[in-house]
Amino acid sequence: MDTPAAFTDFKLNKQLLTAVAEAGFTEPTPVQVQTIPLLLAGHDVLGIAQTGTGKTAAFGLPLLMKVKYAQGEHPRALVLAPTRELAIQLEKHLKALATYTDLRIYAIYGGLGPKTQIETIKAGLDILIATPGRLMEIYLKGDLVLKNLTTLVLDEADKMMDMGFMPQIRRILEIIPRKRQNVLFSATMPERVTQLSEEFLEFPVRVEVTPPAQPAQTVTQSLYEVPNLATKINLLEYLLHRDAEEMTRVMLFARTKENADEIARFLQRKAPIGEVRVIHGNKGQNARLNSMDAFKEGNVRYLVATDVAARGIDVPQVSHVVNFDVPLIYDDYVHRIGRTGRARHTGAAITFANPAERQHIERIQDMIRQEIPLLPIPAEVEITTTPFLEKQAHARVLDEQRRREDPDFAGAFHEKKEWIKPGVTIDKRTGKPFEEGRKKSQKGAKKNPGKKGASAPGMKAIKARPRRRSS
Repeated sequence: MDTPAAFTDFKLNKQLLTAVAEAGFTEPTPVQVQTIPLLLAGHDVLGIAQTGTGKTAAFGLPLLMKVKYAQGEHPRALVLAPTRELAIQLEKHLKALATYTDLRIYAIYGGLGPKTQIETIKAGLDILIATPGRLMEIYLKGDLVLKNLTTLVLDEADKMMDMGFMPQIRRILEIIPRKRQNVLFSATMPERVTQLSEEFLEFPVRVEVTPPAQPAQTVTQSLYEVPNLATKINLLEYLLHRDAEEMTRVMLFARTKENADEIARFLQRKAPIGEVRVIHGNKGQNARLNSMDAFKEGNVRYLVATDVAARGIDVPQVSHVVNFDVPLIYDDYVHRIGRTGRARHTGAAITFANPAERQHIERIQDMIRQEIPLLPIPAEVEITTTPFLEKQAHARVLDEQRRREDPDFAGAFHEKKEWIKPGVTIDKRTGKPFEEGRKKSQKGAKKNPGKKGASAPGMKAIKARPRRRSS
């Protein structure tokens, strides 16, 4: 069979081909070349591909072709996504591909009240996109009927596992029809995703455009080993000014919400010209969507995010990704840097690693099966002295890492246990071996009682005797 060189080589109808042409897609990507014919033929597919490789159209075009036209009230296809950002992105892409059809496509997700979503569902749907939690919430209310489903797509399955959605996914698999076509896409293939695929895919055809957990070849990676937080800030300021012409649209990833807010405040003070926005779990839904839209439109130059936004942002011209903190979930490294180098554009990913994060870098390099080039800190960057508390925090993290590898390792921050000699009872009041016959406490004992035996038992009895009233 000849490899399709254009979308017209697939068995797609005129409406979809027109929408594809208007979207600017000229030739199919490798994942589309492999996936579209398989799904059109009715196979279950297990796809391994990073974001930005065209996988939404790879499963979306056959899905639209299968559902074809609006029919009935209840959804016939379900697409599950781990985050609301990705659900919104999928809705936008599928609606664009379905422009010349009458298909009703809608996304439901948490972060806002379900009332409007329930009303839209009751009005009738053909394709439902959902996060697992919101799907189960509306289903259990009795406002969603899933008995007509013929296709199930799980997108970003590895992220769903990381976010703890396995119980909800298993519940969903129990309540939807068994006879259906299944599609699972994942950027990486950890053991949990393999187990999930074995549970619900029937004789799937495996599509793998890049080895599991490998970054896109269009991304140039680099690493700086930085001693502390202040030096990270200094290095970031230097790079943003030195490479201002190239760093036109930058995503910066932090591990915590606090760090993300701190980086955003720094950028607002020190970064070259350009607006700064920050998105994380504490930001409202509308604020997050507005920030992402402004970033896509080019009105925001710097977008600071936690890993909640590592997926679902499809911005073709992200010039640089900066890992201000090294991710603790190693797969997230691939997803973070996958925000750049998308749609066959080139991009750069820069990672800062402090002493406590270097071991994570080694593991990430093992996972992606390549070494991240280590660059020296430029001489112009001020390297500050690591504060005592930060140094202690690094040492504590390193101790914990060593202890996980070697249970016998004590380290500087182990829990100190009091040595007790067998057969010796320790007096809890003094912490010393208990001595038989010794008074309970010598504290306050008077070696020289008061005059006239005031502390003797006889004197206490006399004092306690009630006094007679004088007449």
